[in-house]
Amino acid sequence: MPGRHGWPGAVLRENGRVHERWDDDRRLWDAVYERAGAAGVSWYQPEAVVSLELIDRLAIPPDTATIDVGAGASALVDQLLRRGFSDLTVVDVSASALDTVRQRLGEDAHAVHLVRENVISGWNPSRRYGLWHDRAVFHFFVDEVDRIRYRNVLRSALRDDGVAIVATFAADGPGRCSGLAVAGYGPDALVAALGDDLEMVMSRREEHRTPSGAVQPFTWVVVRLSRGHAPREGSR
Repeated sequence: MPGRHGWPGAVLRENGRVHERWDDDRRLWDAVYERAGAAGVSWYQPEAVVSLELIDRLAIPPDTATIDVGAGASALVDQLLRRGFSDLTVVDVSASALDTVRQRLGEDAHAVHLVRENVISGWNPSRRYGLWHDRAVFHFFVDEVDRIRYRNVLRSALRDDGVAIVATFAADGPGRCSGLAVAGYGPDALVAALGDDLEMVMSRREEHRTPSGAVQPFTWVVVRLSRGHAPREGSR
């Protein structure tokens, strides 16, 4: 399928005020990638080791509809393509990061949906996925309103039989990243923050080493809709 970008200037209206969240986040993350480069940001990793380990443990079939939200310029999509994954969507707010991915993939870029969107600024996914992947996005949502927006998008995008892999800074991790406050979680706290209709499948801790040599602890969880959850109409 042809790659594509979504370019809506989503504007949020709350309490009579207009918040140009999309524009603010777009400028911020474009500047981060243009300043540091894909291999210079603190979350850079040459290989998505933990992501791939969890996908292997879950035995995710390669034809599973898979979405990587807030992916930046992550190489996970390259590695999944090499493993035969055939239905991949990459979402990020930064055009600079997505352009890096497209250039790196070369001719393979036509096999990936590249979507420029902000996951909490009114985006409504047009389809549902068997695997939702988020490494280092959710921890930026320190406001409960933003966490609610994220949870709503996750619910609308995840199939009833799907799983979500979510990684954030651990409870003893950094308090700020790229000049922004972040929230750290242990496994139980992270699942609770993602919503009480989700249950944990597995978890693990990662000691991520940044390009500068600092160590950042991450919490990873795999969650699915709880077994008592009523399937949504039209679910499959």
